Amino acid sequence: MEIDNFDLLTLIKQDDLNIRYAAGTEPLLTVDEYFGMLTKLLKLAPDVKRGLIKFASRDGDMDAIRSLDSMITLLEDMRYDRFIVDFHAIIDAYRQGNWRLAATHTQRVSEDFNRFCSRISLAKEKAQSLDAALREKYNDPDGKLSLKEFIGLIDEEKAGRHVDGEEADRKADEEKDDSKPLILAVDDSPSILKSVESVLSNDYQVLMLVKPAMLEKILRQKTPDLFLLDYNMPELNGFELVPIIKSFEEHKETPIIFLTSEGTIDNVTAALALGASDFVVKPFIPNVLREKIKKHITRK
Repeated sequence: MEIDNFDLLTLIKQDDLNIRYAAGTEPLLTVDEYFGMLTKLLKLAPDVKRGLIKFASRDGDMDAIRSLDSMITLLEDMRYDRFIVDFHAIIDAYRQGNWRLAATHTQRVSEDFNRFCSRISLAKEKAQSLDAALREKYNDPDGKLSLKEFIGLIDEEKAGRHVDGEEADRKADEEKDDSKPLILAVDDSPSILKSVESVLSNDYQVLMLVKPAMLEKILRQKTPDLFLLDYNMPELNGFELVPIIKSFEEHKETPIIFLTSEGTIDNVTAALALGASDFVVKPFIPNVLREKIKKHITRK
């Protein structure tokens, strides 16, 4: 079967497929495997729609049942349970001879299923609109890139606001508001950075950095009023970033707050000994994060 390409930017935005759940479920699906399932779904959809029309008119048959059974199996492989209960209910009612109940279930599900398929078709039509650089990232020659990794790339591109090299100046200047203190958040997870920005953007400028190795370069360009540092990162951990920050004279006293899932006594003690001001445990409570930032920026 020839595999089609799909614009997952479209599907993630609509989240019709609950793709993030599917991507994080073991065993991990590759991009090619998932695209193959979407391709098969669109090929099977016309038969399912014809079957639903038969059941709605109380004229179902074994071909209609087989098409629904095939779609149920496919949706299960995609880790997606929407429609499965209704399709089973239609089949069960038909086999029991309850045509009226089968028609009732069909009428409830048909419109949603048609809309569902239309949005997947739209994602197929828009596939060629993906940025060439992003396409190069996920179209690995061996087809081994997982759907989870792909979505990570999509999040980075979709956010479009993380700081990377020369992009730092442009992104900060576009959103600059000199009346608001500047917070530099360093975390290798784009989703965490987006959450931080969402919580803080009303009161602060939030500059986001996904590559901790770029910190020193950024600090030659910008002067944050407070740092939010993740503890566990692949390139440099949060502890290793503190000496870099403190090496800048203007940041000898700048508040540093650790945002970490490892809030043990040893880690907290080590962070404070290095010169950190405070810590917040992930998943963070928005009000706690805001209150601690407000306290330390006020002190500065």
